[in-house]
Amino acid sequence: MIYTKTGDNGTTSLASGVRVPKTDLRIETYGTADELNSFVGLLRTEADDETLEFIQNKLFNLGAFLSDAEGEWVSATDTRRVEQAIDQLTKELEPMRAFVLPAGDKAMCYSHICRTIARRLERKMVALSDSSEGQMGEAKRFVNRLSDYFFTLARWLGAKNGINETNWRKI
Repeated sequence: MIYTKTGDNGTTSLASGVRVPKTDLRIETYGTADELNSFVGLLRTEADDETLEFIQNKLFNLGAFLSDAEGEWVSATDTRRVEQAIDQLTKELEPMRAFVLPAGDKAMCYSHICRTIARRLERKMVALSDSSEGQMGEAKRFVNRLSDYFFTLARWLGAKNGINETNWRKI
């Protein structure tokens, strides 16, 4: 059965079995990882590639890590893989000359949404680690790189599809 009724009172279980309120920062944090994963799935409908599938799997791993599951779920190798993807995309782009507005076609906009959710996830992870819940060094680095990846991907998608970036103007 998909429903257990155990959360009807506003609590949920971590992977360790400990019950916490659904408003707990840890729940908010891995819920944000899940939200990002869902939007990456949406992005894949417009711009599917193996990097995005890799990111989805790693975000699922990150959710397990954040829900207190034991084990190493995100590694320095994972972070390097995202960095390499950023570097590859960047090679094909013109240098930035201004701040870029989150605009363009669907794929570009979905990528910008993923970027902003990744930034929120990172902020929640920092807050969680600051609240004496333990350090998340590599996981935080990985999520930080994800936001850079999604920004770069949005720019690359625009260039690939002949869509001009919309530069920010102080008006």
